[in-house]
Amino acid sequence: MKFSCDKNSLCETINSVSLAVASKSTMVALEGILLKCNENQLTLTGYNLELGIIKTIPVQSIEDGEIIINATLLSNIVNKMPEGEIVFTSDHKLLTVIRCHEVEFTVLGLNAEDYPEIPVISDETEFSLEPDVFKQMINQTLFAVAQTEQTPVYTGTLFDIADHTLSIVSVDGYRLAMKKEKIALDNSFQFVVPGKTLNEVQKLLTKLSADEEEENNINIRVSSKHIIFELGGYRVISRLLEGDFLDYKNAIPKDSKTKVKVNTREFIDSINRASIIINDRAKSPIKCEFSENVVKLNCETTLGKVQDTFSAQIDGDDVKIGFNNKYMFDALKASECDEVLIEMNGPLSPMKVLPLEGDDFLFLVLPVRLKD
Repeated sequence: MKFSCDKNSLCETINSVSLAVASKSTMVALEGILLKCNENQLTLTGYNLELGIIKTIPVQSIEDGEIIINATLLSNIVNKMPEGEIVFTSDHKLLTVIRCHEVEFTVLGLNAEDYPEIPVISDETEFSLEPDVFKQMINQTLFAVAQTEQTPVYTGTLFDIADHTLSIVSVDGYRLAMKKEKIALDNSFQFVVPGKTLNEVQKLLTKLSADEEEENNINIRVSSKHIIFELGGYRVISRLLEGDFLDYKNAIPKDSKTKVKVNTREFIDSINRASIIINDRAKSPIKCEFSENVVKLNCETTLGKVQDTFSAQIDGDDVKIGFNNKYMFDALKASECDEVLIEMNGPLSPMKVLPLEGDDFLFLVLPVRLKD
């Protein structure tokens, strides 16, 4: 195999597909990137048996072929090369020479036949979303994905498609985050995408947005066991999670005795001040009292105590409720609104965080039972 290409284009692609490369594996090939050169096209693949990222870039090919090169080694070499054209040459013994101007590395690759086969999906359903829309959907729900394997399916996000609407939902047992968007799809079905996959898709979307490369819609193809995201020339393929996801519609309280219209920034600032005296050794819920258009917040730990007050528009019963500082902070931050509506049905019912108008997002934060 022999080809040449621009260093920057190759470097960017290597760094992106490396997101899917296994850092350590009993299968050495999975620690590498598969390079396939064919008719002035170079396809780079990173794959860890659960997630794969693939991209094809134009090159000047002299001899077609394929090889696996350790991802860390390849990334370090190409990133530190001088600017200009890089020339790759590999022989039948898998010795690979990487040269740019006067700099030359010789490394030993692996046989491409050792690389596992990337899943091919069939009978898929296909739909598309605008990049900014999908990026916001991930931003507003990914934070609530479970971080432990206690319930494996909760380490992913539910995609629920019905009535021309895509609802994506994350839960971790203590909170829920939901975001809705209209899509052009008649089908009704559900599937669960691993949070790790959405995290990598989010990174790619952020990079493409910064580079102003992503203009076309994101194409999403899903089958019974796998999903493929096509964005900015990349293909991200992932397995889907299996298991019974929470019946989230029944988990959301239907009634509310108290409705609070609050300035999001004021509430976040108040929580941040209370969080100064909360850490892993000094844990305590924040106590919040909603009455007479005033929010009274206080917290006490072994480090000290804090009291804070700010105004809000409160309709309904007075309520005193406790909550985890981080969970409420995350929900308010994810709202991306200047003001939000908080609905409660008593001190032991989940707190709902909603937009002032519409229902495009919803966050649930479970209360903490207060001793007093």
